[in-house]
Amino acid sequence: MDPVWLLLLLPAAAASGWFAANRGSGFGRKRNASQLPSAYFRGLNFLINEQPDKAIELFLKVLEVDTETVEMHLAVGNLFRRRGEIERATRIHQNLVARPNLDKHQRAQALYELGQDYFKAGLFDRAEQLFAELADNSEYEQQARKYLLQIFDQEKEWDSAIAVANTLAQKFNEDTSTVSAQYCCELAEVAITEGRYDQAQQHVAAALKADRDCVRATIQAGRLHALHGDHKKAVMAWRTIENQNHAYVGEVVDLISNSYRALDDLEGLQDFLRLALQKHRDVKLMLALTETMDSRSGGDKAERFLVDWLRRYPTLHGLYRLIQLKLRHTKGPAKTDLKLLEGMIGGIVGKESSYECKQCGFTGLSLHWQCPGCKGWNTSAPKQALSIVPPLSELPKTDSILDKPVEKIS
Repeated sequence: MDPVWLLLLLPAAAASGWFAANRGSGFGRKRNASQLPSAYFRGLNFLINEQPDKAIELFLKVLEVDTETVEMHLAVGNLFRRRGEIERATRIHQNLVARPNLDKHQRAQALYELGQDYFKAGLFDRAEQLFAELADNSEYEQQARKYLLQIFDQEKEWDSAIAVANTLAQKFNEDTSTVSAQYCCELAEVAITEGRYDQAQQHVAAALKADRDCVRATIQAGRLHALHGDHKKAVMAWRTIENQNHAYVGEVVDLISNSYRALDDLEGLQDFLRLALQKHRDVKLMLALTETMDSRSGGDKAERFLVDWLRRYPTLHGLYRLIQLKLRHTKGPAKTDLKLLEGMIGGIVGKESSYECKQCGFTGLSLHWQCPGCKGWNTSAPKQALSIVPPLSELPKTDSILDKPVEKIS
């Protein structure tokens, strides 16, 4: 409903309250029968003449805070907040909270509205105090705890956020598994940065207990193994991501490659990448396999593999890497032309957004576990690399390294 038309209902509501109050015997003090209705009719005239601000000011002046007019004060305050006039909404709700004649329900309602004003204004300390008080009120407990969760989230108070999330899950059956796991991961990240690896491991375990498919926690688990020098366990941890969410396998390919290299096992790395590419057409896996083949067998074999891949799945990333390989043994004018192409395509690849939030559509070059746009947790996912042309299915088939069977690595 349009806020202006909402205001049209206020005079009728006020008059109804006024008549009800005057029918009661001995309630409150007597109002002037000719003064109050005329003020509301003047406010109605302002609304008809498209002067809602003047109408609101008039209504506020004549509204007396008692049990008959609390709802109208709340309605006007809410209207101000929806219009972005947080200061005016706050003044109205503060005035209500300060009144001694409110009953328990009305006071809780006014505190809840005032807490929303503070939250909207970014006054999280004040909002937290009010919502913490309302958390003991059965009528507003669930809503209050939801706001507290948002406040602790924005203030990065992860322990408090975990406690609230657990309460919402246990008491109100809300699914907070994803955010709880991410809060544990945030604590783990701090612990890893500060070198407190044992505590980090505990936070990672808590994250996986909250959400067994938490890719971020599995990445951290592998990192902790690698930091302790156990690269075999690190690889085993990272490879389980395929079962959690295969879209993120490419996100750990560099970590896996580093650990295989630390183990001096390029053959094992190449087998892993071949097996992964048989199941997932991920450009990052393809580029990692190209690098591994280049290290083991030289540029010619890597180049042939890359050309074969581009025949099947042409992408700018693959073309860019092929140009780089070609440049190593190209001379004369052809090398100048290739350098030009390398610069042009490299500029496009460098600006291509690689991640997209499935909740709000925010795109970026880096993976954010909390979307900068909508603040949702675990909503961003890798995008498919940009194809330059449709698959070239009409070209003759060539023998491919990917067509060779690979035994699963234990």
